[in-house]
Amino acid sequence: MKSSSGRLPTLEDVAERAGVSHQTVSRVINNHPNVSEGTRERVEAAIAELGYRRNTAARSLVTRRSQTIGVLASELAQYGPARTLLGVEHAARDAGYFVSIAALRTITREAILDAVRHFLDQAVDGIVVMVPHADTLSTLAEVNAGVPVVAVGSLGDAEVSGAMVDQKRGAELAVRHLIEQGHRRIGHVAGPRDWIDGAARAEGWRSALRTAGLDDDLLVEGDWSAGSGYEIGRKIAGERTATALFVGNDQMALGLLRAFNEAGLRVPEDVSVVGFDDQPESGFFTPPLTTVRQDFEELGRRCMDLMLSSIDGGHSVGTTVVAPELVVRQSSSGPA
Repeated sequence: MKSSSGRLPTLEDVAERAGVSHQTVSRVINNHPNVSEGTRERVEAAIAELGYRRNTAARSLVTRRSQTIGVLASELAQYGPARTLLGVEHAARDAGYFVSIAALRTITREAILDAVRHFLDQAVDGIVVMVPHADTLSTLAEVNAGVPVVAVGSLGDAEVSGAMVDQKRGAELAVRHLIEQGHRRIGHVAGPRDWIDGAARAEGWRSALRTAGLDDDLLVEGDWSAGSGYEIGRKIAGERTATALFVGNDQMALGLLRAFNEAGLRVPEDVSVVGFDDQPESGFFTPPLTTVRQDFEELGRRCMDLMLSSIDGGHSVGTTVVAPELVVRQSSSGPA
């Protein structure tokens, strides 16, 4: 709404209407705790009546900050990346930042560079990278961003700040659970090998088996989708070489369960299945899926803590690790 003079309402207009100082209005807008409830209500009523909106462009000229974080992401159709993005967005908003998202259709050097340049044209205050792909780090090294860069998940470089769930540890929890159930032939339906998270989960599967003196020769690579899990499941159902399977994510596990059901294989009586992510539907699979839970909200908070520390001039290089959790349901039991 414009004032009677035809101009947009200012912070001073709100202060005059509410009968307070412009500093008090600023404190209300920024959710400062030292404001009485009555004063806050009066200021908020004046803001609503006048239709006041903060001039973020003018504010950025003063602070030299856009209050915007760029997020470079991929595979957002999958549950894990989508929830990670939501966790980062919630944490950024709580810290007073907007999020600008560049979702990569393909992970190529050109696509990554174009996205980063787009963020820099927007004058973002920092860039969050959610592309745990083997080629991401070398591509980012080509750009002198001039703003903090924080990775969600490992990029395989100690010089890049990051917040990650311990993927290897999560896989080890899953496989040790199956070993404790009595399984000795445990296969792995892995994510793509050029994805850092997929490689880390495969490493955890392999480590747990070798520690127990078991063979690690049953690995099949999928592409994170339920469709690939289904096709792999059809093949595995015909071979019957494993009594248990650790699957790289819940969506591939879903496809696997359907394939086993169609082939007449009972889960867990004939073969046990453990997934990774604990998406909300996992407890409603048939049977409910044993899986490894990742705390994506906590991951987002840790990421933004690192980002804000960097923006404020702190030293944030290094990785903060969130522990995974095994959730045991009905898809895993001892071998028949």
